[in-house]
Amino acid sequence: MPKMKTKSSCKKRFKVTASGRIKAGQAGKRHGMIKRTKKFIRDARGTTVLAKADEQIIKPMMPYSR
Repeated sequence: MPKMKTKSSCKKRFKVTASGRIKAGQAGKRHGMIKRTKKFIRDARGTTVLAKADEQIIKPMMPYSR
């Protein structure tokens, strides 16, 4: 069997946790911070774990990360 390819965009953007969840950077913090509330900016700090529906999209693109 030939090796399966991993999507380059996924390996750059996502990491898999020990329990198998997908960890990603927080969205919505690139620009326009003046119009965002202080609470949003605080809550969007660091990384986040993707929802189950989003995980099902990403996992097939990363075959060797399980």
